Amino acid sequence: MTETATSTTTAKSAPKARATKAKAGPAGAGFPEFEAFAMPKMEVPAAFREATEKGIENAREAYAKVKTAAEDATDMMEDTFETSRQGVVEFNSKAVDAAKANTDAAFSFFKDIMSAKSVAEAIELQSTFAREQFEALSAQTKEMQELATKLGTEVSAPVKEAFEKSFKDMKLN
Repeated sequence: MTETATSTTTAKSAPKARATKAKAGPAGAGFPEFEAFAMPKMEVPAAFREATEKGIENAREAYAKVKTAAEDATDMMEDTFETSRQGVVEFNSKAVDAAKANTDAAFSFFKDIMSAKSVAEAIELQSTFAREQFEALSAQTKEMQELATKLGTEVSAPVKEAFEKSFKDMKLN
């Protein structure tokens, strides 16, 4: 009778021991400490370690270069857009000024032609107006062309500098 009680007590205590061991494990481990999931303890060859470290270093350098290039490209685009915006505002301002001057000249001409006393005076006013408008339009066109050329040069300058820097950096590497 004592043997039966002893074997029952041993059988009951064994599962508790296994459950306790299964719950114990390293902190943060996803699996309890089982032999099937244990990592084998082996030494990593030095050549493999060096190759891995070199690969990581190369990846870091490549990332730094790409990051720098992206930042430079972003800066270049911001400069280009700001220059374009300022140039377009200036160009539009000149166009509005030219339109205002032409409109004022037309109204002045109509006022003068309405007050003409003879056909000869009207023809003279018409000829004078046509000549003055031709000169004004020629000057305005030249001004707008110069402004557009200046704008194109200023907008392309950051892009040109970025390309020159990129080619210089490529030659150094």
